[in-house]
Formats: sequence, C-alpha cells, structure tokens
Amino acid sequence: MTGGKKVKNKITVIGSLNYDVILKVDRLPYKGETMAVEDSTFSAGGKGANQAVQAAKLKTPTYMVGCVGTDASADFLICTAKQYGVDTRYIRKVEGSSGMGIIHALEDGSVHASIVRGANFQITKEDIDKAMPALKESKVCILQNEIPVPMIEYGIDKAKEAGCIVVLNAAPAIELPDEYLAKVDILVLNEVEASFYCKENIDSLEKAKEEIKKLAEKYNNNVIITLGSLGAVVYENGKIEVIPAKKVDAVETTGAGDSYIGAVSHSIVEGLTLTEACRFATKCSAVTVCRYGAQPSMPTLEEVM
Repeated sequence: MTGGKKVKNKITVIGSLNYDVILKVDRLPYKGETMAVEDSTFSAGGKGANQAVQAAKLKTPTYMVGCVGTDASADFLICTAKQYGVDTRYIRKVEGSSGMGIIHALEDGSVHASIVRGANFQITKEDIDKAMPALKESKVCILQNEIPVPMIEYGIDKAKEAGCIVVLNAAPAIELPDEYLAKVDILVLNEVEASFYCKENIDSLEKAKEEIKKLAEKYNNNVIITLGSLGAVVYENGKIEVIPAKKVDAVETTGAGDSYIGAVSHSIVEGLTLTEACRFATKCSAVTVCRYGAQPSMPTLEEVM
C-alpha cells in the first residue's frame, strides 16, 4: 500500500486457451495428398494462455480469464498454465471441446496454423465480471481476437473501468468497431494484421513507419507493428522508433508474438516506457523462436538476463 492506495502490479489476460498439435514438416501437403510427418509435439497454447504464461515466467503475477471444455485436454491446459505460475481461478470449464491449434512448422521456422474455437467462444460477460477483483489489482489487461467480438468489447470496457492499461493484440485480424480500437491504450499487430487494419500492404520497415503513424493518430493510442526478422516499429506518444530483431537461428516461430506481448506487458508493470518494453520483449521472443512449442519455449527472467 502506498498512501492508502493499492499498488497495481499484476496482469490479467482475457482470452483463449488452445491445445496445440505441432507437426514438423519440410513443406505443406499438396491438395489431395496424404503426407507422412517426421515428428510432432503437443503443447498448451492459445494466444491468451501463451501471453499469460510468458508474463508469469517473467515473475509478474498473472491471472487468466477464459474457458476450456470438458475433454481430455481441458485439465492439461489448466495444469500447464498453473505449472508456469499463472493464476487459473478464472478459467471456467464448459460443455464440449477445448480450443485447438493445428500447426505446420516448416524447417525455415515459419508456421501455418489453423485453430478450432471450441470453448473459447463460450466466454460470457459473467466470466469477465467475476474477474473484476483481478482487474482491479492489475496494471495491464491483455486481450486478443480469439474470443467473440462482444466479449472483446466488454473486456475492454471492464478493464478501463478497473483502471487498467489495455493492450489489444488484434490477432487474428477481424473487423472491430473504431470506438473500441480507440479505447485501447496499446495496439499490437504483426505485418499481416497491420495490413488488414491499415488497408495497405505492409511489407517493409518504411511502409510500417508510414502506416503506424496514421493508425496511431486515427485511434489516439500507442501502436506496435512487429515484422518478424525485420524487427518492430513502435509509435509511442508521437515518436516512432525502429527496434531491430536479434539475429538467431529460428527453429519455429509459434508463440513468438505472444512471448513478445507477455514481455511488453511485464515491462510496463515494471515501469518501463513502451519503447524500452519492446527492446526487452525482442530478447524474449528471440529465445522463444530457438525452441519448439509455444509455452515450453518461452524464457524465464533468468534466461533473458
């Protein structure tokens, strides 16, 4: 307590939990082809859970708000998040199957993923209302686009009401009302999502610098556009900064963006500026891409340091 006011030093993530099946392949199958796969791994995933795990691994107390099914993977998803230090009391079990990700991981480190929504689309306003105590303790609330749009909107409203800095990872890219994009404090996009929201093909640092300014001024917020091996462009309070990527031998990029967002949010709780937070997050995601699986590959604070 400082001056009678509770210190907000936590993170709440409202979003998705998926069971990931990662197939390691040298190419994608052709139409009509049944292709043998050399190797596969299984891990807990989903953008929401991944971001929560990365923040928790960096020693920031983190709550996860979302839904899993009543299938075999449900307990695995909850137990894995708990094992990494995430507070799982606001994860609800609902009838049916949990969310699922099928990921083709190519030898160059790129990924092609499909997700099954499953229980993620059963999150309700009541689930978010029940998490208000967590939001009131949190400095940052993270959301993504793997839950229904009305729940994204409601989550943003409740997080603002609780006094949180709202980070929206607008992934996958879907239509969202301008009024809600304007309520977000920090908007995080990769080049595909940025191209969707800017309605321009963003394929270079120069193009990203040009478009990030328009986007930030339109919604009056701070914006991050991540560009893989090209690094990231950050718009913070009217200033644009390019942060180069670390040169590493990537084996698989699953979870790299989530690692980045979890690390940015952790850094904001620690009192860093957004640009400083992005520098730290670049180190985290550089470790993540050097290992397989999303959550297992994310670094601890000790590993980053």
